[in-house]
Formats: sequence, structure tokens, C-alpha cells
Amino acid sequence: MTPKKENIEEQKSEKGVFDAEVSSEMKKSYLDYAMSVIVSRAIPAIEDGLKPVQRRILYAMNQMGLKPGTQTKKSARVVGDVIGKYHPHGDTAVYDAMVRLAQDFSMRYPIVFGQGNFGSIDGDPPAAMRYTEARLMPIALELLQDIEKETVNFIPNYDGSLKEPELLPGKLPALILNGATGIAVGMATNIPPHNLVEVCNAIVSYIKNPNLNFEELVEIIHGPDFPTGGSVTGDMLELYKTGKGKLVLRGKVSNETIKKKDAIVITEIPYMVNKSTLVQQIADLIQKKKIRDVSDLRDESSKGKIRIVLELRKGANPKFIINSLYKYTRLQDAFHVNFLALSDGQPKIMNLKEVLEAYVSYRKKIVTKRTKYELRKAEERQEIVNGLLIALKNIDAVISLIKKSKGKAEALGELVKKFKLTRRQAEAVLETKLQQLTSMEVDKLKKEAENLKKKISEYERILGDINEVLKIIIKEVTDLKNKYGDSRRTTILKSIKEIKEKDLVQDKEVVVTITDKGYCKRMDLQSYREQKRGGKGVIGSGLATGDFVKQLITCSTHDYLMFFTTRGRVLWLKTYEIPSAERYSRGKAIVNMLNLKDENITKVISIKKFDNSLFMATKKGIVKKISLKHFSKPRASGIKALNLPNDNSDFLIGVEIVKENSEVLLATKKGQAIRFSSSDVREMGRASYGVTGIKLNKDDEVVSLEVLETDAILTITRKGYGKRTSVEDYRKTARAGKGVINLKVSEKTGEVVTTVSVNDNDGVIITTAKGIVMRTSLQNIRIMGRATQGVRIVKLQQGDFVTDLVKIPENNINGK
Repeated sequence: MTPKKENIEEQKSEKGVFDAEVSSEMKKSYLDYAMSVIVSRAIPAIEDGLKPVQRRILYAMNQMGLKPGTQTKKSARVVGDVIGKYHPHGDTAVYDAMVRLAQDFSMRYPIVFGQGNFGSIDGDPPAAMRYTEARLMPIALELLQDIEKETVNFIPNYDGSLKEPELLPGKLPALILNGATGIAVGMATNIPPHNLVEVCNAIVSYIKNPNLNFEELVEIIHGPDFPTGGSVTGDMLELYKTGKGKLVLRGKVSNETIKKKDAIVITEIPYMVNKSTLVQQIADLIQKKKIRDVSDLRDESSKGKIRIVLELRKGANPKFIINSLYKYTRLQDAFHVNFLALSDGQPKIMNLKEVLEAYVSYRKKIVTKRTKYELRKAEERQEIVNGLLIALKNIDAVISLIKKSKGKAEALGELVKKFKLTRRQAEAVLETKLQQLTSMEVDKLKKEAENLKKKISEYERILGDINEVLKIIIKEVTDLKNKYGDSRRTTILKSIKEIKEKDLVQDKEVVVTITDKGYCKRMDLQSYREQKRGGKGVIGSGLATGDFVKQLITCSTHDYLMFFTTRGRVLWLKTYEIPSAERYSRGKAIVNMLNLKDENITKVISIKKFDNSLFMATKKGIVKKISLKHFSKPRASGIKALNLPNDNSDFLIGVEIVKENSEVLLATKKGQAIRFSSSDVREMGRASYGVTGIKLNKDDEVVSLEVLETDAILTITRKGYGKRTSVEDYRKTARAGKGVINLKVSEKTGEVVTTVSVNDNDGVIITTAKGIVMRTSLQNIRIMGRATQGVRIVKLQQGDFVTDLVKIPENNINGK
């Protein structure tokens, strides 16, 4: 038979089992735990700016007599007192908290003096507590001052055997001065440190004008002031209005010359950044070539002084390396402010005005309580002094009365009765020593009575007028400023612009070379010196056997390089991503930089902006026009630019940028050329193949595509012959014609290699299969007719032949 429900409940009760909803019980327990962490561990109080463990450390050290000027004592002794009397947690937690209070790179104003190894900005841990010693710093006394004057409430410690302060008097506005970090349950605080002079000025201004607006406050407190210096920027007005915000911190960097070498020197780093980790981060980025042109990295820091040196290679521009340091390392760091503190035991995000208001409100209570205590003590002493003066006035009668009394109780009663003294006054008379009966002592008592009367009057005046209390707070804050104030360490910047790619690399003209075997490198244009016609050139590359320079591009380091493949795909790189190398280096394999799929790079062009259109030409004379906007979103995998036949019978030979009415010229290896308007070709999509540009004879093929924006066309042949021909000599026709003669090809000249459109003051660079690179001016090459063979431009070694010709615009001649 199944028992009834009522019987089951009765059985549970008899066994001591209580019916409870699990979810609500867990919720209550979790909230209790969360509040315990918030109130008792992680979040500081707005009143004295301290977390419980910090407060207990300072109080314990004060009770131990570890004041400034006294001998330090072992940290283990301090930690033992703290955990044994007030803070029943692990010794490591207490020691770590004490260590942080002593670190000048963690605290803007350290409040513990540490003797021994208390850790370093490199992240080195402190020595064990049995080795280090500590005492309070002078500024710490400003937090403890007047604690003995009944200014704060004392509560039982964890086992009820002792009393500990609930809060410290907190004359020093420690919370905003040293800041705080703490992670609780469901919330966190992250308060930056500030400058004492600015904070004190703000407190005084707020007391004088409680209606001070945030704009006026920001004029007084300019922003956080970190112990490690550096610079900071952010919306300070919004930060102080809301108590939340993002700051951007930067280290301090300068340029120096060390042993005739340019160097970048870091002398300050952002707050809470580990120096050794920063140095390692910089070293890794140098190794990965993300930070370039650094020849040596050294950490020359000494105790209390940071100095990280980056020696630069010759010709390096420090500006771009510094920008790279800011972009890729924690030399530029973010600090997310969350001004969360306990106000009356409740967590609250506070703005600057509320922080100042809380400080002033708490100090009013402390000053009032202190004044009441001092008034009470002064009145008690006045009572005693007045009694002693009455007794001294009647000294003979008092002595006679005492002599006749049978005991202390009788004497006490008679003094009260005969001289109308209070019991406390009578006790003081009985305890007076004979030496205090001299006339000098009487004068001292009279003077003390006058002083006590003035003090009592002063205390009553303070307690009767809140403005007098505020005057005291102003005086105390001003004294703090004069005694401990110092100059700001952190520079406030109006703004820090976002570092973009162009800020990381110097904008300069370079030459990019592409070899037939797929090696790529970047060199400064000044690497080439100009030679006269017929010169032998200079070694351009340390090429592998059988390799030769296929293409040479002059461009800016900020340009995009568009790599067009034999199969009509296009891939992108920024010019500065091409590895910089010397003339004698072969460079880096393109396959290691681009996502190539069984194809080779056939053409590379440089692009500054993705406007206008691209004009393409293939070996078989097919042409295509397409807007550059189709290529404005680079993809790592590349995209199709030209839809070539699948049988590999055709491939791309040229790509140029054209405007709306640009004229183009196609040249063939057999010496033909055709000139027509690019507007004859409509714009197409990426998936199209194109239309006929020139009709070719048997065994002929297109070798170059030129945009006619110059005076002449320079043609170069395989055996080093070339000529300049005026553009006007090429008759303009419609597309898809056979064209006209460009150069009379013969056995002596060899087939046409390529053409370039040039002006009179341009220069050219010619490359050969054996890696010879020659730079020459067009002034050495005269203008000739279309049907001529040209003149020898470059003297070739046996078995060598011309592979490419590239133009250097006139503004780049002589390395300008």
C-alpha cells in the first residue's frame, strides 16, 4: 500500500530532511558568494580607496610600529600578523597585495617601503617573504591619521578576539591617486591612477563650487597619470562623465645617434606592460620581417630606468619603424576604464564628480568625529585643570583635609563636599605629586586652562558651522599637495590617429624585379646608376643558372601590385610586402608569397587607386577592357580577370590602365603594330574572354600592349637593337586590323622583345637573360622611322639576349 503524501512529509521531518527548491537555494547561495567576493575581496571602498586586504596590511603595520624612520621588519612577520589577526586567507595573497603597494611601477604613490627584491617591471617575482623587509611610507600615514580619535568604526575580527577598523580615515584620496584593478563575480573595476596635485586642486575647486561642471573639472584633472609615464589619449570628458571609457596608452620613444648609427630608444612603456615581454615581442616581429630595417635590439635598462635600443640599418626611416612598434606591439596599449567602487557597501560605477563628492562627504564625517573627540578630551582636561586650580588656591586646607582623613574614600568625599569638586576632579587632586605644587606648575595650569578654553571655543565653532569643516578639509588637502605633490609623468595627447598601412612604410620609389623562375625582390631606385648608350650595365641579380629577369617595375612602396597569371587570374600584394634585397640577391620565390595553382606570373602592374579601367591583351591578339572596381577587394585566393580557353592555346601578355578615350598600341614579335582607341572595346565582366585587337600573320604573336600617352614608342629587339619612333608615325585605325610596320626585323636585330611608350626625358632599364641590368637615358637613342632596324642599345655577351625593357619616368631620372 502506497503511503499518503502527508505521511511522507512527516517522515522527512522526523529524519531532519527539509523540503527546499534547489534552483532558489543555489541562486541565493551564489548571490551570497558573489557579494562576499565583491565586498570582501575585489572591489575597493570609495571612502578610503582600499580593498579589505590592503586596509588590514596598513593597520597591522601601524599597530606593529612600522612607521617611517623606524627599522624595517621581515615581510613574513607582517604577513603573519595580518593573516593571524585580521585576514584569514592564504599568505601568498596577502604578500602579493603588500608587494604591489610597494612597487613604484604599479603604484603612482607607493604606500609601503620595501627593502629587498619586490619584483620588477620585467615580471620578475619578488623574493620570498622571509627575505624581504618592509615598513610604511610617509604618505601611508595620511590614510591612518586620526584613527585613534574615534573617527572610524571598529568591528570584531574574524574570530571576535580583536577589533579592526571598518574603514581608514583616508585623508589621502588613495582610490583616484593609485587606481585599482579587481575582478569580482559578474563585475570588475579598472581605475587609472592620477596626479596628486591635480586631484587636490579638483577637490578644493569642488568644495568651493559644488556646481562645477565636467568641462571645468577636465580643465583641472587633465587625465590619468601613470607611474610608468608615456602618453595617453581618449575622450576624457566622456570618461569622467560616465566613469567608463577607453584610453590609448603609448610608450615614450626618441631618436638618437649611437656610434654614427641612427637608433630608436624607448624610455617609457605603457602602464602594466611587462618590459621583457615587450622586448621579446619586438624581437619576434623583427625576425618575422614585420618590423624591418632594424639591425640590432638591446635592453640597456638599469634599476628604475628603462632604455630599449633599436639600432637601424643605413637609410632606414625611424618614423615608419616607430609606427610599426605602435601598430604591432604593446608599446601602444588600451586601458579600459571602469570606475567601480563600493559606496556604502554597494558596488556602483561612479563619475568624477561623484568620486569627489564621496571623498568630501567622508572627510566631513571624519573631521566632525575627530573634532567631537578632541572637544570631549579638551572638556575632560578642562574639568581636571579647573579642579587642580581650585585645590592649589586652597592648598593648605586641602593638605590639612587629606592628612586628617582616615582613607582615600573619606578624603575623596570631603574634597567633593568642602570644595564643591566633581569626583573626577577630586581624584585628580589626590593623584597630584608634591612637585606640582610649585608656583611654576601653577602658572602652567593657568596657561593650560586658557588654551583649553580657546580650543573648546574653536571646536564648538567648527561643529556649529559646516563651512568651518570644509575649510579644514581644504587646508588638509592643500598640505597634502605641498608635501607630496609632484609633476605629471604621463603626457596627455589630444588624439592618436589610427595607424594605417601607409604609416608603417616609407613612401618611396622602388624597383621590383620578377625573374623567369618566379623570384621577386624590391630595391631602391638609387641602386641603379645611369650609363651611356652602348654601356655594359651592372650586375642586376645573383640569378640561378638559366634564370633571367622577366619584368622590372618602378612604383611606390604604398602601391598595390596586381599579379596576373598565365591563366588570367589576378592576385594582390602591397609593394612593401615584397622583401627588400640587395642587387646581388635573387629575392624570394613568388610561390611562397602568393597562392599559385600550376600557373606562372605573366604580368605585374602597380595600382594606387582602383578607378579607371584595365586593358588586357593576349598572345593571340585578343583584347579586353574591364573596370578596376572589379578588383578593389583583394582576396588571398585571387580572382579570375580573363576567361582564357581551357586548351592553354592563349595566355595574357599585357595589362595596362586606360582612361575613357585612351589610345592603345599592340606590337608583335615580327615587327607589326596597330594603334586604335580603347573606346572601340566595350567594358566587359570578369568572366568574358574579349574581342580581336589585331589580326596576326602565321607564326606571329603579340609581345606588348602600350597606352599612348607619350611622344614616342621605344622598341627593343632580342639582340639589343632598338629605336624610338614618333607616335604620329603610327596611323590610327579601327581594332581588328593587321596594323603597320613597327620595326624591320632581320637576322641582325632578332625578333621584337617588347615596346614602351616614352617621352624625351625618360630613362629606361634593360635586362638580359644573364642578369645584366642597364639603365640609360633616351637622349642617347634618336628618333627614327618605322621601317628602320634601329641602333645597338646594349652590348650583349655571347649567348645572352634581351628579356625586358622598362621605363623610368623623367621625375625618377638620376634617382630623384
